Amino acid sequence: MAATNINRVVLTGNLTSDPELRSLPSGMSVCKLRVACNTRRKDGASGDWVDKPNYFDVTVWGAQGENCARYLSKGRPIAVDGRLEWREWESQDGGKRQAVDIIADSVQFLSSPRDEAGGGGGNGFSGRSDIPVDTGDFAPAPVGGGSAGSSAPTGDDDIPF
Repeated sequence: MAATNINRVVLTGNLTSDPELRSLPSGMSVCKLRVACNTRRKDGASGDWVDKPNYFDVTVWGAQGENCARYLSKGRPIAVDGRLEWREWESQDGGKRQAVDIIADSVQFLSSPRDEAGGGGGNGFSGRSDIPVDTGDFAPAPVGGGSAGSSAPTGDDDIPF
């Protein structure tokens, strides 16, 4: 049996610059986006949680790319669903260059300019990482032997699914 290949990317982040829209000689539109997606890590020296940004190049084709260029701007939060594509080229100095881009199948706008101006943030999206703010969120769950009044399940047969 042959193995199945899966090439899927789903990410949320904020645009680091305004979208760049171009048209190919064939008339097809292509829009380039640059997205920053934070990863939250614990700083070894201070013990504080810090955000480390990761930057991704995203290509959006056709009418969807035109909509991105029309309605998005620097700082706007988006969600991207797509695939990775590796490319290679030769630079002007003769060196080999490589890059991995995200080719978007869909781009979802996670807020509108009205939401940002009013401070409301659209669809409940926050530009921050979803990793816990403090280590208290990593406290171990109690194991067995709960009090007699506890309503927590004690065995696999009690799991409701």
